[in-house]
Amino acid sequence: MSQPLTDSYRYCTSLARRTGRNFYFTFLTLPRTLFRDMCVLYAFMRITDDLGDSFHISVEDRRNHLAHWRGQLHRALAGEITEGKVFPALADVVARHRIPSEYLDEVINGVQTDLTPRTFRTFDDLSGYCYQVAGAVGLCCIHIWGFHDDRARQAAIDCGTAFQLTNILRDLAEDVSVGRVYLPEEDLRRFDYGPDDLRAGLRDERFREMMQFQVDRAHGYYERAVELYDCLSQPGRRVYSAMYHLYGGLLQEIERRNYDVYSGRVRLSTSRKWCIAASSLLSRRFEGLPRPT
Repeated sequence: MSQPLTDSYRYCTSLARRTGRNFYFTFLTLPRTLFRDMCVLYAFMRITDDLGDSFHISVEDRRNHLAHWRGQLHRALAGEITEGKVFPALADVVARHRIPSEYLDEVINGVQTDLTPRTFRTFDDLSGYCYQVAGAVGLCCIHIWGFHDDRARQAAIDCGTAFQLTNILRDLAEDVSVGRVYLPEEDLRRFDYGPDDLRAGLRDERFREMMQFQVDRAHGYYERAVELYDCLSQPGRRVYSAMYHLYGGLLQEIERRNYDVYSGRVRLSTSRKWCIAASSLLSRRFEGLPRPT
């Protein structure tokens, strides 16, 4: 392995360890090479997301940075030398695992749509966004993990949607503070709960009913995503189980808190994350996400 490639892998692994929070714990269930490859994928996604969320610079500058980033991606995948530290390793991972480059482009597309405040009229509109920023990531992951059934593709998209819906609910207060309302307008109208109510953090019965509706929808995607487990290689099953139960744990924590996502960030303790990772390594069975009784 050349020194630039070695340095690139080292950089990506360090970035994942420093900023990965939830994901880094799940990567620890993988063999060394796949662990390293997932750190590379994470690093690309992390930097792409950060370029879009650099609120200290103008929207136009962020748009230009993302365009430059996309250009660097295309040059790297074409075998050219690029500026970014992540690209030598990313090009190697994409080539070895035969990851379609359009999945990476979709992620950049999704981040670009977040540069200005936006709303979603229907859930169909939102699901398209979820595909870009999460479903496409899931498709990249299954190429790294290894899969043997075409059903894995749709299940990976469903899983990405489940995770993104969880993120949307967890980050509701943070997002609305920067003008991002991801809950579909049709859902807000259904419960007579508007964007102004979101911004005010109004947690009345309308809010709780609306949140229960969103949580139930997310559970439906988690249930569909169960099918992915049997389509994966053994190492893929372990990391998938860890990711599934970690994100599912966040959704359960939102329910346990009676949908209070305003008074503090919903998170899992470090000890619980370790328990999830350990259980995924040791278990030979995959349990779906329990529904509250």
